[in-house]
Amino acid sequence: MKPRILQSARLMPALEARLRSEFEAHPLWNEPDPAAFLEARGGEFEILVTNATAGASASMMDALPALKAICSLGVGCDAIDLQAARERGVVVANTPDVLTDCVADIAMGLLIDVARGLSAADRHVRRGKWLEGPFPLTTRVTGKRLGILGLGRIGQAVARRARGFEMQLRYHSRRPVASSNLVYEPSLVQLAQWADFLVVACSGGAATQGLVSEAVLRALGPQGFLVNVARGSVVDEAALVRALQQGTIAGAGLDVYADEPNVPPALIALENAVLLPHMASGTRETRQAMADLVFENVQSFVEHGRLKTPVPA
Repeated sequence: MKPRILQSARLMPALEARLRSEFEAHPLWNEPDPAAFLEARGGEFEILVTNATAGASASMMDALPALKAICSLGVGCDAIDLQAARERGVVVANTPDVLTDCVADIAMGLLIDVARGLSAADRHVRRGKWLEGPFPLTTRVTGKRLGILGLGRIGQAVARRARGFEMQLRYHSRRPVASSNLVYEPSLVQLAQWADFLVVACSGGAATQGLVSEAVLRALGPQGFLVNVARGSVVDEAALVRALQQGTIAGAGLDVYADEPNVPPALIALENAVLLPHMASGTRETRQAMADLVFENVQSFVEHGRLKTPVPA
């Protein structure tokens, strides 16, 4: 018999087809009453395939008493109850590395856009405003000070790109990164105070909830810009809207939000915010690599009882 897999979230069609071809993959969303299905048949599944948005809650794991592994599409694990998984002896895999470059590319794209006003200038032309007068002066990027919140894979990739713009670099994280020669700033407020640009590239979850607070935004100041390619939960979104409205900071480039896909109307109305639909990893090449890695994790666990890219316990 083919191994039985429960798929709790939609994935790319080609990956779903591949999972169905090689394994007995059951799509939970097709069930008219998913809770009743899990109560009746949850014990049949040893592997759960999900994504970074849907994740896997403790209650989901409770409904799968035979569960041994969770394979998630995406690098973020804040929607997966890792503590519950550890307590149950369930191993978890994500898809790191393969999306690093594309996310870092978007971070730099947002940084340049919000500083130089690319999207706003595009609107200026399309609305016929150029006929009425020139576009306002913007902010230089080359040579400026860039603070990075979270110096993991993505943060380091952002730093490599920023060097090409001759930017000065410092970072803040839970602890110094031994392999990095960048200046470590133990205080996020002080990092924001120093920086012209603050790029958020840390993990989401309870530990970083609201880490970019009103105090951090005040420290960034009226000439400073915020870029977030991490998780919407890391930034106090209400405080950010106020900071943008009141000129506490100069602008923000955002790919993530607190309640996706619901973006606050007050944020949408702001001309000094560049807003993307959580698309940082959304290239054909990266999504294919992510899909391949999900499949390889499932296959590795079925054949060898171990995951290719396990999340550290």
